[in-house]
This record gives sequence, C-alpha cells and structure tokens, in this order.
Amino acid sequence: MTGSRNADEVLLNLVSSQDDSLVLIALYDHDDILRYANKSWRAAFHLAPGEQPGWGDLMRRNYHAGLGTVLTTRNFDDWLVSTQSRRGKVPFRAFETDLVDGRWLWMTETVQQDGWMLCIASDITPLRTDDRRLRQDRDLALRASQTDELTGVANRRFIMTKLEELAGRELPPDERMKGCVAVLDIDNFKTINDRYGHQSGDQVLLDFARHTHSFVRRFDCFGRIGGEEFMLILPDTELNAGIHMLERVMERIRTTRPLTVLPDFAYTCSVGITAVRMGDSAQDLFARADLALYEAKLGGRNRIGVI
Repeated sequence: MTGSRNADEVLLNLVSSQDDSLVLIALYDHDDILRYANKSWRAAFHLAPGEQPGWGDLMRRNYHAGLGTVLTTRNFDDWLVSTQSRRGKVPFRAFETDLVDGRWLWMTETVQQDGWMLCIASDITPLRTDDRRLRQDRDLALRASQTDELTGVANRRFIMTKLEELAGRELPPDERMKGCVAVLDIDNFKTINDRYGHQSGDQVLLDFARHTHSFVRRFDCFGRIGGEEFMLILPDTELNAGIHMLERVMERIRTTRPLTVLPDFAYTCSVGITAVRMGDSAQDLFARADLALYEAKLGGRNRIGVI
C-alpha cells in the first residue's frame, strides 16, 4: 500500500511539472476523481484552478452546459453507463474525441496497477476530415461490439474477456490472491414477462442495470451475460467486502419501482459470489459463482449464495 502511494506521489509530481504544456494532461485516481490537470486540460474542459470533480460529474456538467466533449446522445445517463462500463478496464486505450470548440483530440488513457489513470491528449485538428470520419466510425463499431444493446452495460463478450484476464493475471511472489466474481439474476423474471409483457420486462432489466451500475467502481466490471443474468467482477476485493457491496445493491433493488403504470410493482434479485483462488480458470470462477447463485435461488431467492 505504501509503495502504491509513493508511486502515485511520484507520478503526480511528474505531471505537475507540465502545467504550461500545450499537450493536455490529467491524472485521475482509482475512484475517478481528478487529482491533477494542467492549464491546457482545464481550459478545454472548463475547470477552475484547484477544482477536482469526479469524471462523471464533470462530463454531466459540461454536457448540460454545451461545453467540453461533443456527445452525440439524447440521453446522457445512457451514454454515461455505456462509457463507464468500458472506461479504465484496460491498461491502455487510445481514441479520438471532438470538443465543442471545434478541436479534434487524440486521447490516450494509461491505467496504473493501483487504478490511477493518466490521460494525455494532443490536438490533431489539422488531419484530413475523411481520415477522421473513418476512425470515428471504427471507434463506434468497437464500442457497439462491447456493449449490451438494451442496457448499455458491457456485453457477454467483453465481460468474459475481463474474467479471463482476472483468472490469468500474474502476481508478484509476495502478493496474496484477491478478487471476487458474482453472478446476479433477477428473481421470477419469466413471470414478470408473462404477467406484464416483454416491454415491462425490458424496463426491469434497464432499471436493474442502472441501479447496480451505480455501485460499480472504475476498476470493477459489470455486464449482462444473457437474459436476466449479469456478472460483476471485483478485482483486488476481499470476499467480505464483495458481499457487503452486493448487500447494498440488493437493498437498492428491493426499494426501486421501475414500472410507471404499476407504481406498487417491486422485484428482487439473487446473487452467487465466489473468491478467486490460486490456479482458477475463468471457467472455474464462473462455475462456482453460478453454483452459488443456484443455492441462493434454492434457498428462497432474494439472497446471496457464497462458495
């Protein structure tokens, strides 16, 4: 822990020396709170000196004010869920982004081992417009291939890739294996579809995804793996901490009322969770979490099974 903190301080000191650079530089911590931004970054994204908002809060503020990044969406919350499902989930990502002021930026995101993210952007506005459009189309296609069409969270392909990475990671000899995998399932979903119709079922799926996603940290990964079943990957998280987080998710789900035509309608979910063990494959983790979910269902639903 001390080593990570010292590394963060070194990185923070390093980027702070670039305050007057024309290149845009920012540093976010593992909770996606802005810890540093140079003058160029603050000017582009309309930040006051010393201001340290969360990334989602900044994007929301700029979207409603017509500032910062160009977002071609009519529903900011849908866009935010989809973007946060992918943001910070890989060690390095590069992409293009447009600013409202007409500039076109090449942005890179580099995630450190402890979850801190270094963002660097360069102005590439002079590049040819046709090249720009081609790259934007490519980025949109990649995003669509990783996103569940209905809920906007990560799809099965993306989250299974993250499960493989969790199982296949190599740790230093002195570091203990940590991490949890949970499978979440909406209780009696077939009955909801049969009784209230598939449109109401879709609303329940959307509601479940939105509320669960609100608990997901940037280094976690949450996605839909099929039907009414979802997966939550919690790297570097002890089992008890994972259970506590899921208890909060379930409490939120019990209190939500997603169907406007049926204001008294409520639903619940069941969860199976397992801790990562040395030598686990992705299939091992999925199978144990799925078995734990089965035991939760068998035990009466609306509960957490642990294996």
